[in-house]
Amino acid sequence: MRNVIAALTCKCPKCKNGKIFSNRGNLLLLNIPKMNDKCPVCNYKFERETGFFFGAMFVSYGLAVAQMIASLVVFWYFIDLSPLRVFAIIATIAVLLGTINFKLSRSIWIYIFYKDKA
Repeated sequence: MRNVIAALTCKCPKCKNGKIFSNRGNLLLLNIPKMNDKCPVCNYKFERETGFFFGAMFVSYGLAVAQMIASLVVFWYFIDLSPLRVFAIIATIAVLLGTINFKLSRSIWIYIFYKDKA
């Protein structure tokens, strides 16, 4: 459970204390979060090789699809809004959660491939 919490809070997989991202980014200014090359606490290198985070796009896609399906179910089936309003809500949610999905998908991707050498 400690790994899940650390991955969701974007902490280093090795020490669980250092932050993976140095800043949060800003959706309104179209700034994506800046990622540290290495953990500031234990010096663990996050990017294992060039193109390592290419696979994080698939994790991000999965997160976005899950959020969209959950929104569809809530706003269409339970609240009974019109399809056009549901589409507008889903599109808004996808844009607003884009920065969070970016950070979370990279953090999850790092944790998938982290091997504890202890």
